[in-house]
Amino acid sequence: MGDSREPSGSAVPLLIACALGIEKLALRAGDRGRSASDVTVLSTGMGPLNAGRAVRAACGSGPLARAAVVASGFCAGLAPGMHPGDLVVVDEVTLGGTRTACTHTDLLVKAVAKAVPGRTVHTGPLTGVDHVVRGPERSRLLATGAIAADMESAATLNSALEAGPRPVAAVRVVVDAPEHELVRIGTLRGGISAFRVLRAVMPAFSEWHRSLLLPRR
Repeated sequence: MGDSREPSGSAVPLLIACALGIEKLALRAGDRGRSASDVTVLSTGMGPLNAGRAVRAACGSGPLARAAVVASGFCAGLAPGMHPGDLVVVDEVTLGGTRTACTHTDLLVKAVAKAVPGRTVHTGPLTGVDHVVRGPERSRLLATGAIAADMESAATLNSALEAGPRPVAAVRVVVDAPEHELVRIGTLRGGISAFRVLRAVMPAFSEWHRSLLLPRR
């Protein structure tokens, strides 16, 4: 589903969906200078149910009915060696056995690396969960092939595609990892670095979005 062709025409808006107010703050800070009619940053609330509901409402009709959709914000890194502030460019999301491929991941990887030079960029599958991942659960999820987990990305992309074919992508910033686990997600302890990276990555979304409007061979 995620490899569906972009809608025809040149006026394809971009919807960036995140869960938390602090994620929206970072994304909006990185969005300065862009046209308000070109990009919308949507805070969905935490959890797959809230994310799915908000994205279906946004993409069901109106100006965002044809929008390209990016799920962004923070995530839990699953692989040893990941650090807060690392980036994950997702190539596939999984939720409840449903796998959804992301669109033009190769282009997005290059754009992200250019936007945040010096930061480690991981590429791989992300699994959807309905709770904060802690302790040994990381290893169990890693064994499924996923390198990251969050509560909203899979629900966001699946709901966007339910509303109609469109390009979809997910880019998350690691806020905790096996050797750097948070006590509570709301504190974002050690998350200052992740906040700054999320703010800096916005130009990569713009570049990916522009590439969707170009003819592809």
